This record gives sequence, structure tokens and C-alpha cells, in this order.
Amino acid sequence: MRVFVTGASGWVGSAVVPELINAGHHVVGLARSEVSADTLAAAGAEVQRGSLQDLGSLQEGAAKSDGVIHLAFIHDFTQYDVATETDRRAIEAMGAALEGSDRPLVIASGVLTTAQGRPATEEDPPAPEFPRSPAAVMTLALAEKGIRSSVVRLPPTTHGQGDHGFISTIIGIARDKGVSGYVGDGSNVWSAVHRSDAAHVYRLVVEHAPAGSVWHAVAEVGVPTRSIAEVIGRHLDIPVVAIAPDKAAEHFGWIGAFWGANAPASSAITRHRLRWRPSGPTLLEDLEARHYFASPNQ
Repeated sequence: MRVFVTGASGWVGSAVVPELINAGHHVVGLARSEVSADTLAAAGAEVQRGSLQDLGSLQEGAAKSDGVIHLAFIHDFTQYDVATETDRRAIEAMGAALEGSDRPLVIASGVLTTAQGRPATEEDPPAPEFPRSPAAVMTLALAEKGIRSSVVRLPPTTHGQGDHGFISTIIGIARDKGVSGYVGDGSNVWSAVHRSDAAHVYRLVVEHAPAGSVWHAVAEVGVPTRSIAEVIGRHLDIPVVAIAPDKAAEHFGWIGAFWGANAPASSAITRHRLRWRPSGPTLLEDLEARHYFASPNQ
């Protein structure tokens, strides 16, 4: 397959590209900058210059492809409306190029807030408050237009060496505050997946998934946040402390609401139907490997 990938040089995308290439696919990666273009070329991908705002480039990339994996998103929560509108227009443009072709369009979303009081499943509808839920609803509806559309939901942490996401942010806060904190009693859990295992799901979905389907790239149903905080505290040699829920925003800043969320998720349907078998390290194993705690000069 010739697969057009947006966000191809990002955290997840840079794992999806080699996963596809190693499986014999030809990857065309969208690159906004020279750095991204060089990174993609070095990985063995064809480069297409453009951005999420360049709808012509997106349509061209989709039209010339056998399938699209859309991972790019503007992760600026101060411009939420701009980000979601840009995403909507991008999906609309690529969808127009794929309409009636039965070619796949796969997008990324998340499991956070999808279910309350139980593990979220692939059969749960998108959570209205999740940033990419409108895009997920829109994408699934494209199945009615002859597009093999799918949504892959990621857990709160897609971890691995080089991660600068939520876990790295929590570690940075622990360094700054001199304590490794968890919210409340720390019994709330985060589901998790290693980056390589998430990339494998995207490949399986673009190759095999039926139209209008939802999948969970979740390797661990739930890791207690207190357990995560304890590993962080041990590696940084700082106390591990409980932060009252009403003080979470003050202590953790913008990530406090996420860190205090209970976000278990199942991937039973994904494992069964796609025969997906995650094999990467667990989140706690990744933390024990120490790369999250290496200094910037190492």
C-alpha cells in the first residue's frame, strides 16, 4: 500500500512510519519543516511538504494514496477552537479525496473520559468532552460515503524512550516541586501502551479494519497513579506525597485534571479481531529503565 501519514515525524507517527515500511508499505509523510522532511527521508519515507492548514496538499496526498493515517493535531489547549476547526477541515479535505473509493482513513483519538467507573471499551461512543471526539464522530460517519474509516483511541500515556508527553511532564513537575505527587489516594489509574505497540495497531487497522470501526491501542488496562508516582519518587530520590483533589490544579497546573482522572480501558475487541499482541515494556518497566530520568546532556 501507498500510505499517506500526517504527523509522520511526531511521537506516534515516527513509530508508525518504520512499522509500515518494515511491513512492505510505501509511506508518504506530510512535512511542515525542513527538519521534519529530513527526518522522514532518513527513515525511508517519501516526503510531501505541507501542513494541516494546506488543504490542497492534504487532498493531493490522500488522492494519490491507497490509505491515510491522520495523526497530526495542534496540541495547543489555549487555542482549542482553532485546533478542532483545523482538524475538521483537514479530515473533510482528505475525506473528499477518498470518497467512494473504499480506501482507509484512520485517525487518532483517546480513551480518557470515555467511560466512568469501568474500563472503556471499543463499543463506547466518543466522549463529548475529549478534544478529538468531534473528529472521531465525523470520521466514523465517512463510512456512509464509501470510505473505510476507523478511529484508533490511545491511552493517556503512549510511552517509550524519547517521550516528552504527559509522563515526562509529571516527572518535570516532581523535579521542580521536590516531591512526587499523586492526586487523592492515588488509586485512580491510567491505561498505557508502548509506542511500538501503538504503531502496530495503526498498521493493522489501515490494512484490515472495516468501515466505521473503533479500536483501542491499549496494552495495560490501568496502572495506579500512586505506583507511577512511587517509581518517580524513588528515581529522583524525593518524597512521594498525596495532593488533595482541590489542590491538584495549584500543584500540577494544567495537567492536574488529567493526572487525577480515572481512565481504565480495555482492548479485548482489538486484540481478538486484529490479533494484536502487545509485546513492548509496560509503563513501570519503561520508568525503571531510567531513560525518563536522564539529564538533557546524556
